[in-house]
Amino acid sequence: MRSIWAVATNTIKQAVRMKIAAVFIVLLLVLLPVMGVSMTGDGTLKGRLQTFVSYGLSLTNLLLCLLTIIVSIYTLTNDIQQRQIYTVITKPVRRYQLLLGKLLGVVLLSTALLVLFSVIIYVITIYTPKIYDADEADIIQVKNEFYTARAALVPPEVDVTKEVEDAYSKLQQSGQLPPNVQRSRIIAELTKRKQLEKRAAVVGQPLVWEFNNVRVLDPNGSMFVRFKYDVSVNPPDLQVYSRWDVGDSRQYPAAFATFLRKDPIRTFREMEVPANLIADDGYLAIRFLNVQLNDTTVIFPPDGLEVLYKAGTFTTNFIRAVLLILFRLIFLASLSLLAASFLSFPVAVLFSLCIFITATFSGFCLESFDFLGSNLSWFYSYTVRPIILLLPQFDKFSPTKFLVPARLLSWSLLAEAAGLMVCVKALLLLFFALLIFRYREIAKIII
Repeated sequence: MRSIWAVATNTIKQAVRMKIAAVFIVLLLVLLPVMGVSMTGDGTLKGRLQTFVSYGLSLTNLLLCLLTIIVSIYTLTNDIQQRQIYTVITKPVRRYQLLLGKLLGVVLLSTALLVLFSVIIYVITIYTPKIYDADEADIIQVKNEFYTARAALVPPEVDVTKEVEDAYSKLQQSGQLPPNVQRSRIIAELTKRKQLEKRAAVVGQPLVWEFNNVRVLDPNGSMFVRFKYDVSVNPPDLQVYSRWDVGDSRQYPAAFATFLRKDPIRTFREMEVPANLIADDGYLAIRFLNVQLNDTTVIFPPDGLEVLYKAGTFTTNFIRAVLLILFRLIFLASLSLLAASFLSFPVAVLFSLCIFITATFSGFCLESFDFLGSNLSWFYSYTVRPIILLLPQFDKFSPTKFLVPARLLSWSLLAEAAGLMVCVKALLLLFFALLIFRYREIAKIII
C-alpha cells in the first residue's frame, strides 16, 4: 500500500505541474462566478437559477472529464516515453502497484477539484436570491419548484390488449390488413392508437387519473400537477381552457378542490395544489374536463401528466448529483489508463474521447443502432447491441436532468450508477489495463 500511495502522490504532483491542468482550473474559477452573475435564463429567479446550475455543472463536468482523460494518459505514457518508468519498475514496485497508484492519484485530484467547484456552484446558487434581492413571491416559487427534491408519480398506461385484439380481428375478417406487414408491427400501431384515444378528451368529456400510496413529507405543504396539452386543431390564441378537480373521488359527494385554468398548448405547466387533498390512505384522484369554451379535442402525450411532491432537500440532491459526476470521472480514469497501457499519448486520447462522446449520447446511439439493426434481427442482437450496451450511459445519469427540474435523485438510482459505472465497467477496464500492462514489453535487451 505504501508503494501505491507513493505513486499516487507523485502522480498528483506531476498533474499539478501540467499547464493544461492550470488552464482548466483557472477557467472554472473565473467562469463559474461570471456565469452566476451574467446568466438570466427566462428572466425569472427560477429561470436564472436553473440556467446557472445547468451550465455550471455541465461546464465543470466537461472540463474535469477532459482533464481526467489527459492526466491519466499523460502520467503513464510520459513516464514510458521519458524512460522514467525504468527507475520505478526496477525497484520493489510491481506493475499493478504502478497502475493502481496512477489511478488513485488521478481520482484523488479529480475528487478534490470536483468538491472545490461544486462548493462554488452551490454557494452561488444558495445566495443568488439574496444578491438580487428577490421578492417574496419569487422566493416562494423557487422554494417549491427549485430548492427541493420532488418525486414524480406517473399514471400507468391503460391496458388496451383486448381492444387491440378485437380491432385486429375486425381488420383481418374484412380483409383490410396491409399486405407484407408483420403482425407485430400492426399490433404495435393499433396499441399506440388505442392508448392515444384513452388520453384524448373531446369537448365536454373528462379524463380521470387515480394514484395510490401518495406519501408527502409535509401534509400541510403543496404538491404540483405537471401537465402538457396537445390538440387536434390549434385554438386561435393557442390556449386551452380547462377545469381540474383534485381530491378523493371515492366518496359521495366527492371531496374535490376545483381549479379553473387557461394554459398554452404544447408547453409544460405546473399547477400547485394543497397536499392535504390526498386521502389518509394515500389515494389521490385528478379529473380534467375539456370545457365548452374550447373547440378542439385535447390530448395528453405519454409524458403529459405527472404528480410532483417534495420527497427530499436540495442540498442532499445536489450532493448525490455531484457523486454522479465522480462516478463518471472514475470510469474515465480507468478507461484512460487502459488506453495508455498499450497506445501512444495522442492515439490514447483520441480513443478515450471517442468513448466519452459516445457515452454522453448513449441513448441516441442505442436508438439509432436499434433502428439500423432492426432488419438484421439475430445478428445485430447477438453482436453489435451487446457491445453498445457495454458503454456507460452518461445521459441516463446526467446530474442536470435531476437538479434543474428539482427531481429527486434517489439513493437506489445512485447505487445503480455506482454499480454499473464503477463496480462493473470501471473495474473491468482496470482489470484489462493491469493484464495488458503486465505483459507489455517496456524495454528490450540488445546484446
